[in-house]
Amino acid sequence: MGFTREADHGTPPALATGPGVTLTIDGERITLPEGTSIMRAASLSGGSIPKLCATDNIESFGSCRLCLVEVEGRAGYPASCTTPIAEGMVVRTQTDRLKQLRRGVMELYISDHPLDCLTCAANGDCELQDQAGAVGLRDVRYGYDGATNMGQPKDQSNPYFDFDPSKCIVCSRCVRACDEVQGTFALTIEGMGFDSKVAASQDDAFLSSECVSCGACVQACPTASLIEKKVVETGTPDRAVVTTCAYCGVGCTFRAEMRGEELVRMVPWKDGKANRGHSCVKGRFAWGYAQHQERILNPMIRASVSEPWREVSWDEAIAHTASEFRRIQEKYGRLAVGGITSSRCTNEETFLVQKLIRQGFGNNNVDTCARVCHSPTGYGLKTTFGTSAGTQDFDSVEQADVILVIGANPTDAHPVFGSRMKQRLRQGAKLIVIDPRRIDLVKSPHVKAEHHLPLRPGTNVALLTAMAHVIATEKLYDETFIRTRCDWDEFQDWADFVSEAARSPEAIEPLTGVPAADLRAAARLYATGGNAAIYYGLGVTEHSQGSSTVMAIANLAMATGNIGREGVGVNPLRGQNNVQGACDMGSFPHEFSGYRHVSDTAVRETFEAAWGVTLDSEPGLRIPNMLDAATDGSFKGLFIQGEDILQSDPNTHHVAAGLAAMECVVVQDLFLNETANYAHVFLPGSTFLEKDGTFTNAERRIQMVRKVMAPLNGYADWEVVQLVANAMGLGWTYTHPSEIMDEIAALTPTFAGVHYDRLEAEGSLQWPANDAAPSGTPTMHIDGFVRGKGKFVVTDYVPTDEKTGPRFPLLLTTGRILSHYNVGAQTRRTANTAWHPEDRLEIHPADAENRGINDGDWVSLRSRAGETTLRALITERVAPGVVYTTFHHPDTQANVITTDYSDWATNCPEYKVTAVQIGLSNGPSDWQEDYADHARQSRRIAPLEAAE
Repeated sequence: MGFTREADHGTPPALATGPGVTLTIDGERITLPEGTSIMRAASLSGGSIPKLCATDNIESFGSCRLCLVEVEGRAGYPASCTTPIAEGMVVRTQTDRLKQLRRGVMELYISDHPLDCLTCAANGDCELQDQAGAVGLRDVRYGYDGATNMGQPKDQSNPYFDFDPSKCIVCSRCVRACDEVQGTFALTIEGMGFDSKVAASQDDAFLSSECVSCGACVQACPTASLIEKKVVETGTPDRAVVTTCAYCGVGCTFRAEMRGEELVRMVPWKDGKANRGHSCVKGRFAWGYAQHQERILNPMIRASVSEPWREVSWDEAIAHTASEFRRIQEKYGRLAVGGITSSRCTNEETFLVQKLIRQGFGNNNVDTCARVCHSPTGYGLKTTFGTSAGTQDFDSVEQADVILVIGANPTDAHPVFGSRMKQRLRQGAKLIVIDPRRIDLVKSPHVKAEHHLPLRPGTNVALLTAMAHVIATEKLYDETFIRTRCDWDEFQDWADFVSEAARSPEAIEPLTGVPAADLRAAARLYATGGNAAIYYGLGVTEHSQGSSTVMAIANLAMATGNIGREGVGVNPLRGQNNVQGACDMGSFPHEFSGYRHVSDTAVRETFEAAWGVTLDSEPGLRIPNMLDAATDGSFKGLFIQGEDILQSDPNTHHVAAGLAAMECVVVQDLFLNETANYAHVFLPGSTFLEKDGTFTNAERRIQMVRKVMAPLNGYADWEVVQLVANAMGLGWTYTHPSEIMDEIAALTPTFAGVHYDRLEAEGSLQWPANDAAPSGTPTMHIDGFVRGKGKFVVTDYVPTDEKTGPRFPLLLTTGRILSHYNVGAQTRRTANTAWHPEDRLEIHPADAENRGINDGDWVSLRSRAGETTLRALITERVAPGVVYTTFHHPDTQANVITTDYSDWATNCPEYKVTAVQIGLSNGPSDWQEDYADHARQSRRIAPLEAAE
């Protein structure tokens, strides 16, 4: 599309329903909801009232006095942004007196503003410039050399945007955006009158302030006072393409604003149904990795991992890949090869990889990184509710009265939704946080949890069962809902179980470390506080009892009737951009797309008819099983799309041994990641900016990914998979991802109504989208559960086999940080490293003092599985006996520490509970240095002369 600004109606839409209010604006009659501002009404009627302090993603303020209007029968000149419409109102927006007043106001602004428009980076994209023209300003009586703001030094500390106070008009839009949209309250107006200015925190530099670089202030600024460095460097954009972010599971929609083939900025799209015009530092700014110098753009092969890589043509790489997989299967058998799909690639690409494995390799040896994070969600919710996904859309949080967050850190891992949650909390909703760590939501500006239950890692099931004990024994359950919607006999069995004295808050207090009184109060609030919604993350699923915990959460929601309407529900916060989609597309070894088991003859016959082959009815190998089989000598070849299992999967030594035992490892990715150290073929991948397709976010929302620029490597990822498939004789003929989606829709009942023309027309769809739900399904289980009756499941607490003791007395748990994403392959190649240049080990002051550890010291971190070193960060965010780290940097090798223990139902690794000991160290361990040396050697690329 060509470049035009998004329409800005000045003030947010009114929420009122009803017949509406009719008024006349400049002779035009218009009917709009009660509560609409005159400014918005004028804009919607096709007019335009000058404005500077008003923008439609924050509340009206009325400070700039540029938007004055005349209202028949009223004295004075009210501000149109703060004046609501009224029945029969007659408004004039252009009169001689209004023109005079507006020019006078604009003169004051311009008198204290540098007139460097021709060299200003915002020239042609500046609201002050536009409004000066709109009011007809031609001269300034007060001169142009205001002594107040001119000449102030720029703040260029932030790696992504500059702050030039000399160009600030103190409209407060940035301050209000930080408060109302982001909820960080990092900006303020300091001083009074002409001396007033915008300040970050206590007049700190932006980089060192509380600013989280979400970009809301930059987006709100009407001048070049806050402006992206890239715009300064490149110039203003000349075209825009709407696409979907490739970071977390929120699925924010952006306008990718381009100048030619160069991306200038990513601007959150106001019509984005997941983000509603907001963004975080990653989606807004951290896209530079797409053109990073370390990106690999040419295919490479090598005979062994001890040799340097050799660049080859695409034809040679594809032919070699196909011949190697054929050779291995001929020598070792049909089951000796498999593949791993990516939760970062599109639905269409993921679908093609699992199709390649099943149709081309003839087995079900396909798995995905989604299993190592959220497979317990699929198992637990399918068992209890009948479908493997969350129940609500993100808008639902606006109707919640009680929000229970367990094992999730929304402000860091899902920051845009975290901001939505904080908005609702500031409006009066109550918050319960269940987490071993004191996350920001426990207490942050204008937000404080009613209850923080800092449980001991690994005791989720015990704590949730104790909450159920309170609800059952105090009869706080919703009997009408249960009798109508659930199996009453199963409920009674469950209620009898949880009511036993051994499961009371008092009985489990020594186990969880949570005071019984606090737990009882939290349970009562959840059961009786109105609409109650549960949001959870990897702190629930990545445990040996992950599936049990998900079912325990579902039990609580059903027992209290908090399912099937807005403001309630069970909502997993998916970690990566397409974790939900990877699961939906059949990336598991036991399921086709739509979560249907491979042993189901009718389902299998549908795929066999479409693909023209006989499919295996036996489930294939999961990733750990593939690695076990490799070390046993029976598994020899692996195709890996967009996944770095050596850094992200548990027990790094075991992963490395399995990869080293294989004869052909093919990695399709953007960079030579850690797994590529053991690869024999490297196929360059494409970024989300270089492809068409769809992602499915955490609310089951299917959204378009649109190609912004041509793939730098020559092919989108789906095209590379098709080349491999055709080299193996499969004869695929897709010409566009829309054709792949048509096949998905034809084979997957929940996607039956999903087609690109509908997505283009409607913006997005939430599955199920089919004949039974033609407009999609924002809220699940409204009239009944997908499985029929909701199923209560007894979830007994079984302690993990990972035990603390004299050698390993502390418990390590892991998580993410705002500025980085997953294994950091993308964000580490951006300026986000300014905030988090290394992983740190959080340790409580008492534990640090006992070991003689000071903040910043190198410490060794040892478990039964391995040892690594990193720097200490002393903090009371963690409780005594618990330590915490992130896993974004490969030199930390956090997963050397984690064990092979996993969820009993899905094999999801138990990342969140590892018994460890820490002590002082002199720096990186010998193992880390050896690993780094091995990585350097394995990434060597032969000079082109040698290749020729």
